[in-house]
Amino acid sequence: MRLPRFFTDTPLALGSIELPEAQAHYIGRVLRLAQGDAVQLFDGSGVEYRGSLAEVGKKRVVAYLAEQLPGQADSPLAIHLGQGLSRGERMDWAIQKATELGVREITPIVSERCEVRLNDERADKRLAHWRQVAISACEQCGRSSVPVVHPPLPLEQWLRQVQADLKLVLHPVAEPLASHARPGRLAFLVGPEGGLASAEVGQAQAHGFEPARLGPRVLRTETAPVVALALAQQLWGDF
Repeated sequence: MRLPRFFTDTPLALGSIELPEAQAHYIGRVLRLAQGDAVQLFDGSGVEYRGSLAEVGKKRVVAYLAEQLPGQADSPLAIHLGQGLSRGERMDWAIQKATELGVREITPIVSERCEVRLNDERADKRLAHWRQVAISACEQCGRSSVPVVHPPLPLEQWLRQVQADLKLVLHPVAEPLASHARPGRLAFLVGPEGGLASAEVGQAQAHGFEPARLGPRVLRTETAPVVALALAQQLWGDF
């Protein structure tokens, strides 16, 4: 039986650790774990810790970590996903699945056809939510590192600053992924629900992005990164 896994942003070490109140509530009230139950914790450093719950109360949970374990290694392919900003569950889905598929960095992209506009306060709340989506995906999939979820950026700004050996913009009329040589670092640009405008594709190409297609059908904004990342990991990564 697989142990429950939990992420904490506090550096871990062998011995006792008190977990944050929100996590304590989830462990005690939602999962209904009890004193003595085995757990596994990770802090994103690449190692994991196995132990048991020493105390479970209404607002206080203490774990005793007795064993240090090697964490799951990252994919040798470092992927930065520029994901067109979309509404609600579509964006959550894209971030969750990109995390499961081993992406290292995710940047929500604001482009011409985005239907979502965030002011500063809403952007901060959404960013915190997206980071929690990524953490939850790591807890579920066994991943030991948490991808960096950057604040949303305008397309032009992201194009200027992203660094990679191979930069690809998904486009229905282009060469397939397999036509490219193996990169060490890869940047993917995926458009929003309405797709990227032709001028934006040209803009990406001017910044060194090459068009790439995934197949004969046009995929939704939340489906495209899943297929693209899975193919990239199969071709060049750890699948």
